[in-house]
Amino acid sequence: MIIEGKNAVAEALRGNVTIEKVLVLKDGAGRGVYELTAECRKRKIPVQNVEKSALDRLSVSGGRHQGVIAVCTEFVYSEISEITEGKGEGKGLLIIILDGVEDPHNVGAIIRVADCAGASGIILPKRRGCGVTDTAVKVSCGAAGHVKVAKVGNINDAVRELKEEGIKVFAADMEGDDIYKTDLTGDVAFVIGGEGHGVHELTKKLCDGTVALPQRGKINSLNASVAAGITVYECLRQKG
Repeated sequence: MIIEGKNAVAEALRGNVTIEKVLVLKDGAGRGVYELTAECRKRKIPVQNVEKSALDRLSVSGGRHQGVIAVCTEFVYSEISEITEGKGEGKGLLIIILDGVEDPHNVGAIIRVADCAGASGIILPKRRGCGVTDTAVKVSCGAAGHVKVAKVGNINDAVRELKEEGIKVFAADMEGDDIYKTDLTGDVAFVIGGEGHGVHELTKKLCDGTVALPQRGKINSLNASVAAGITVYECLRQKG
């Protein structure tokens, strides 16, 4: 797995990511990268000085690596049980379920939202959806090293499991109830649908309810990561 860019690599060093080696631009990486490499050497992570062409070949963002790339082990997924730890404590769990989100940029942005909001974790499907890819890690700006992500064989089974544990599950759907009039306190999970089809019908039926964001413009839906961000932060507001 490739992580690139000064901020993303710095977050990876602080997070739960196993870095195998770090490649930096020979004679031109700048002060920020020098501080990163010093931290790597302190942790005994190999650092290699390479030509720009070598970084460009590894880059997953079209060369926007800022002179530093970390080569890491593949992303390690969590179990749902790890995400639901602490159920019923404090202000409650906040879980995000992705139902067929296929764009790695959306997945990465949602991981970043989850970290910023202090969410308990994310659940996504093994098939018919994007996992935590190199691009998703890059877009998350290092948040992928801090957020628990579970990959499951069946989203509907995951919804059932959460409900059995007493966690309220809501589907984000434009035909749903006004989110600002819905009680989102306690242990809550939100299902965010894919870019084309939204939340699948069976999944919606399994949920405890559906919530909608007010739509006053000409376009009838929001980008998946934007919808996730607004939904999560309204939940966070209600939890206080």
